[in-house]
Amino acid sequence: MAVIGSGPAGFYTAYKVMSSIQDAVIDMYEYLPVPFGLVRFGVAPDHPEVKNCQDKFCEVASSPNFNFIGNVDIGGDLPIGTLKDHYNVILFTYGASQDRKLGIKGEDECEGIYSARDFVGWYNGLPKHSNLEPKLDCNTAVIIGQGNVALDVARTLLTDIDVLRKTDMTEQALATLSQHKIKHVHVIGRRGPMQASFTIKEVRELMNLPGVAFDPIEQSLLPPPTKKLPRTPKRMLSLLREGSSTQKDTANKSWSLDFLQSPHEFVGHGLPKQLGAVNFLRNRYQYPDEQSEPKAKVTQIINTLPNSIHASVAFRSIGYKSVPLPGLKDLGIPFDEVRGVISNDYYGRITAVSPLGHFADKDTNDNDILPGLYCAGWVKRGPAGVIANTMEDAFATAEAIASDWEAKKSFLPGGDGWDALRRSPALCKRKAVSWEDWLQIDAAEKARGKVKGKVREKFTSVKEMLSVLE
Repeated sequence: MAVIGSGPAGFYTAYKVMSSIQDAVIDMYEYLPVPFGLVRFGVAPDHPEVKNCQDKFCEVASSPNFNFIGNVDIGGDLPIGTLKDHYNVILFTYGASQDRKLGIKGEDECEGIYSARDFVGWYNGLPKHSNLEPKLDCNTAVIIGQGNVALDVARTLLTDIDVLRKTDMTEQALATLSQHKIKHVHVIGRRGPMQASFTIKEVRELMNLPGVAFDPIEQSLLPPPTKKLPRTPKRMLSLLREGSSTQKDTANKSWSLDFLQSPHEFVGHGLPKQLGAVNFLRNRYQYPDEQSEPKAKVTQIINTLPNSIHASVAFRSIGYKSVPLPGLKDLGIPFDEVRGVISNDYYGRITAVSPLGHFADKDTNDNDILPGLYCAGWVKRGPAGVIANTMEDAFATAEAIASDWEAKKSFLPGGDGWDALRRSPALCKRKAVSWEDWLQIDAAEKARGKVKGKVREKFTSVKEMLSVLE
């Protein structure tokens, strides 16, 4: 089985397949020299416990039937079409590499507007964002979106730099964050408190940050205390009502959750244009009695002036998006550009488009399934949820693969996998990184970190990573 992508979805699917099918051989391809995907480059540095799943991934990689093939770009260095003659199964688990844009005036013209994804990648050492150089020399920051990534960005801006220095955040990022002047962070959402997608854990962490105050939420935006709610929303409501124990007059920094506002325009000044303010349109609930409903809809309040927040830095955090790999069409694999997913039968079997142009669901006819082609993770179901959700999703795909194999359904012809492909002329000038090579890079990063009193100091360029192996 060829696995394209070495994040949680790829490793968890590989683990389950190897546990379910005797003598299954896994070749896992990764375009960077280092594994673990979002666990390495997306998990907040101050959440090391979330990265414990790497222990399981290392256990999987220790099997003689597992091959890690890093620094090989599938669809670039190695065309996807070349895989189909060498594997029984091709599994796509390459995640979501782009973020969704707002599509409002000034978004592409003003300096000082950053993707939250790029910012997170920058402080986590993702090579393609190592040159981001965010300018954080203003008093106020605006974050558009109210998911956990938005709160990760807010917490990073508000946390004491000495706390961050103990994490695996890159030295480059620490140097920039140690100099920033941001005192208040607005985290702004289009809907209300009970529709926000952040979790209790993330909010509680921000509420408990030493020396950081929380601006109280207007009580009319919260359901009354007497409102009967399920356990989790009730706990969230209690947390939002209680707020922070740090008072504004004793705080060094502060933050707020601003609701019922839709971004309308980024206002810039000078040449090149520097962000000066973000204008928001005010919303109301379409049906006021649905205020506490998770899927409540909002509508714009007409004939009101926009709310203008003066800030020279803003972060866009409204979701990620998968993109099709070059060559997917060569395998007859359709890609839903709107949803950003590969068409599949809900269980991870990749399917063809139906005659009506709709994408498959769990009632898909077997005739629509493309033999030997599967997907898992965000490219299967969309970029949502935490690592535990990805694990469940990956296990479902693995179970589909195992059941199809046991039922002797049609698969790709198979072959010698990486043993044959490593001799491809396209890779003659490319250094393919093995798992043993990665362990050398890993050891070098940990040694660099030990000098600085931290877990590791990541290499932030492919060149640096590969230099360890010379």
